[in-house]
Amino acid sequence: MKHMSTKNLRGGCILLSIFFLFCASALLPQPVQATNTVIATITVGGYPTGVAITPNGTYAYVTNWYSGTVSVISTATNTVTANVTVGSEPNGVAITPNGAYAYVVNEDSGTVSVISTATNTVTANVTVGSYPLGLAITPNGAYVYVTSGSVISTATNTVTTTIPGLGSSGMAITPNGTYAYTTNYGNNSVSVINTATNTVTANVIVGSEPNGVAITPNGKYAYVTNENPDSVSGNSVSVISTATNTVTANVTVGNTPWSVAVTPNGKYAYVTNWYGDLVSVISTATNTVTANVTVGNNPTDVAVTPNGKYVYVTNGGSDTVSVINTPAKSVPFSAVDWSILIIVIIIVIFLITLSWNRRRNKKTQPTQTT
Repeated sequence: MKHMSTKNLRGGCILLSIFFLFCASALLPQPVQATNTVIATITVGGYPTGVAITPNGTYAYVTNWYSGTVSVISTATNTVTANVTVGSEPNGVAITPNGAYAYVVNEDSGTVSVISTATNTVTANVTVGSYPLGLAITPNGAYVYVTSGSVISTATNTVTTTIPGLGSSGMAITPNGTYAYTTNYGNNSVSVINTATNTVTANVIVGSEPNGVAITPNGKYAYVTNENPDSVSGNSVSVISTATNTVTANVTVGNTPWSVAVTPNGKYAYVTNWYGDLVSVISTATNTVTANVTVGNNPTDVAVTPNGKYVYVTNGGSDTVSVINTPAKSVPFSAVDWSILIIVIIIVIFLITLSWNRRRNKKTQPTQTT
């Protein structure tokens, strides 16, 4: 009986040790999955040019330049759930911080269509300057800045002021809402607009034919795509320090870089290369290209989901949207994680030692008879 009891205890200790080791392994950082690869391709309307994602990450709104529509994509299923008719040649799109409205610039119509995201219907059309290409919404959701120079109040959907001298294509606003950065395609510069006074306070010379612009989440840098493939200063991304409004780096990317978006953690900038059918991934820490992702034909715009896990790219020449998964990082150990792991290791060592001692004591004891 005593022999059977010791054997059972030893087996139980071993099983318990395996169980605790399994629990400990669950705490370890999980392996990184394959990243910067296209995981889905979605067919939309004719020549998609713009994309924006709702703040809750549920839907992506895609402008279709040829079709005069906006496709609404469910990010859960990566399928089109609605198509909204807007003006002629819709281009840029932006969504209010509360997610209630999508604002779409219609290049040929010279208007901005306002879409209710609750009903996916147009609730207003605002006349702006000629050939608007892009727009951005202030972080407080109060104003929409259009590349043609018009500033729209979202409360009334009317133009409250017009900033003269802008002939821009891209627009981005700093996270604190203080400044708007807009690219001037024709004169190779970026204008810096003070949103309190709606005046241009600086002009920064960048590369040839600047188009897209995005600002890092900490507001320290603006990334600008220089589109011209035939210029020595083209096919690049200029990095502007917002503190000094000077270019601190120039990053060579693919052929005809069009648009740019920065991940929510600020670690990467994703750049669409129109002629190259590629998306270049820039590490903002080193300002070097760390990956190139093949997408559809003539990629135009790019947007990152709020959780930073996916990148949506509009492919104008393919009438599609490519979905890219971003670099997934293992979760680092916290102090609590380390404490639990140490306790588990101590318990495992104790149980194994207990089992070994009982086994050794059994061998040294005389055999008992019943």
